[in-house]
Amino acid sequence: MPKALNFFEQCYAVARQIPYGRVTSYGAIAAYLASPRSARAVGYAMTASHEKDVPAHRVVNRKGLLTGKHHFQGINLMQQHLESEGIEVKNNQIQNFEAVFWDPTKEL
Repeated sequence: MPKALNFFEQCYAVARQIPYGRVTSYGAIAAYLASPRSARAVGYAMTASHEKDVPAHRVVNRKGLLTGKHHFQGINLMQQHLESEGIEVKNNQIQNFEAVFWDPTKEL
């Protein structure tokens, strides 16, 4: 398996562990995978994850912004998914980000 695909699969495995109603960041997943400078690659993995049963909507940037929202079909699909899980979003920003943030380095 090519190295990039292997990294993507590792990202998907972590993303599948994000609890319902919680979010994490691209950087937190990268850090958990011992590749702390690979947050952008995690973003690429989330973009490629559609149709792979990966809750990519739960992965946001380090400030809680929905930077990946344009990769979802529909205008506000990412936000709708998050809100359906009880996460409040205003102006593309997760509200109470620290309270809903899930850190895989502390949880897995």
